[in-house]
Amino acid sequence: MINLIPNEDKKQMARDFYLRLMTLFFIMLGISLLIASILILPSYFLSYVEKNATNTKFESQKNEFIPLPDQNTLTVVKDLKNKLNLIEDAQKNQSIFSQKIINEIILKKPSGIKITGISYQNDPNTGKKININGKASNREILLSFRLALENDALFSKVDLPISNFVKGSDIEFNLSLIPS
Repeated sequence: MINLIPNEDKKQMARDFYLRLMTLFFIMLGISLLIASILILPSYFLSYVEKNATNTKFESQKNEFIPLPDQNTLTVVKDLKNKLNLIEDAQKNQSIFSQKIINEIILKKPSGIKITGISYQNDPNTGKKININGKASNREILLSFRLALENDALFSKVDLPISNFVKGSDIEFNLSLIPS
């Protein structure tokens, strides 16, 4: 079949097609934006009303009279502050103290001693006390460990019960230290 449409008309028809396509695209875009804005309007009005309600409630609360705390509340707050200060001070002092003690014990520990536990007690009646639990390979190493701790100026008293020396080897011991 022979094409009877001239090239100029073909080009004009192609331009008209693309122009109609672009027009249709912009019309659809406009309709989509219009529908989206209509759908979002209720949310906008609800948030606007909620914002106004919140602002009026805030203004009314600002103007309300705030009662002064009673003596009981002030006492509880003061007591709580004192307790928190005690805990903070104890925590600050304990970490430095326990680091010093543990480092000193580890430095004095001979190679035949295995420490399984270190506990610290600060009783108001008996004072500060450090308990060390462990295992010693023999009596001589345990005795040298006790003497090393006694010679240290950080400890005022080292208490190693004689019952710890009953066994000759693989001795499980409990040692009490009182810091100076």
